Amino acid sequence: MTGTPGPASAPLPPPRRERGPASRAAATFGSLRVRNYRLFAAGQAVSHTGTWMQRIAQDWLVVELTGSPAAVGITVGLQYAPMLLLGLHGGLIADRLPMRGLLLRTQTALGATGLALAALVLSGEVRPWHVYVMAAVLGLVSVADAPARQAFVAELVGPEQLRNAVSLNSATFQAARLAGPAAAGVVITVVGSGWAFLLNGLSYLAPLTALLLIRPGEMHPAERAPRGGGQVRAALRQVRRDPDLLWPIVLVAFIGTFGFNFPVWLTAFTVQVFHTGSGVYGLLNSLLAAGAVAGALWAARSPAPPRRVLTTAALLFGALETAAALTPSLWAFAALLVLTGMSGLVVTVTANAHVQLTADAAARGRVMSLFKIAFMGGTPVAAPAVGWVTEVCGPRAGFLTGGLTSLAAAAAVGFALSRTAPEPDTAPEPDTDGDTGTAVRT
Repeated sequence: MTGTPGPASAPLPPPRRERGPASRAAATFGSLRVRNYRLFAAGQAVSHTGTWMQRIAQDWLVVELTGSPAAVGITVGLQYAPMLLLGLHGGLIADRLPMRGLLLRTQTALGATGLALAALVLSGEVRPWHVYVMAAVLGLVSVADAPARQAFVAELVGPEQLRNAVSLNSATFQAARLAGPAAAGVVITVVGSGWAFLLNGLSYLAPLTALLLIRPGEMHPAERAPRGGGQVRAALRQVRRDPDLLWPIVLVAFIGTFGFNFPVWLTAFTVQVFHTGSGVYGLLNSLLAAGAVAGALWAARSPAPPRRVLTTAALLFGALETAAALTPSLWAFAALLVLTGMSGLVVTVTANAHVQLTADAAARGRVMSLFKIAFMGGTPVAAPAVGWVTEVCGPRAGFLTGGLTSLAAAAAVGFALSRTAPEPDTAPEPDTDGDTGTAVRT
């Protein structure tokens, strides 16, 4: 006997994707399933902690030696001037040479600068010009190191997990920014800044060990750029013609140049506005980093369209900086720094991942060096200028200038992106089942 099909014989709907805690964790930390990336991220976490210890110690040492916020700005400017002048050529080096070997050399050199500063400070022979020279050397090494480190992530995880890995890379950096300043405040207070420099130099043993343990057979190497003329100009043309490369880079240029001068502002606010010492300075840097970690982790699993996230977070960043510049209370200032750090990192992580995924793989080093120039290259000019404004007009005026400039840049770039082809309503779903589309040995 044949009957009319009932509900039991109807096709079953597709299973719903669960969004419980385990699924959310898988979406947030998916790229850590890749062994090579786990090693790299662990090594970078240790060295970044040492780097942040050195940055705090360096800024505080300059204040102790000179008593001038403008001198801090000069130091920061010298550290980032090489990126402005030579950054694209550093990206070309990263595109041409095997990145693992290049990073072994640059990370060794960066560790050596920490040890040199430690020797100068612990011997009692340090002078301001020594700090200036070491800052410039750090900048020169970073010309090749920075684009290679960023582009190397794509070779470790492949395109499917790149957005997640870039976000976790930033979270690692910012977690170190959370631990490093706090540790630096303790070390500087108890035994002096020289020991912070020493610990930074030794911390580079971790990434060097990780790079040596990485398995080349499990990597996703990009085609190396051949030798030839006009390769820097070719990368510039690619960026100029693609709005999804051009406008994110323009936005991070303005925010990086005018909105991220925290070494200048926080030293000035600590000493001149709130009349406190190195412990509070370390705390403020840690709170800024705590918000940044939260922002990076949110970006690691966000399914929202990158353009929308980028412009919304940039507008929020400018508004929060403006509010922080005007607040009279230390604790309100500290709370706003957490939110500022969160929105600022959402901007940079979203822009970084979007640019890496949009750029041609063979030119990724040059495009990422341009991204780095945009984000940090204006610092040699802006940091001394912001330091001068802060010294002459007061810390609040300097911070307010950065916030309002960032706000205006976010509005302008948001308008420009709205006039280009629309993006999808949602980004692709994060990979939550571990399948990256490639065979990876464990």
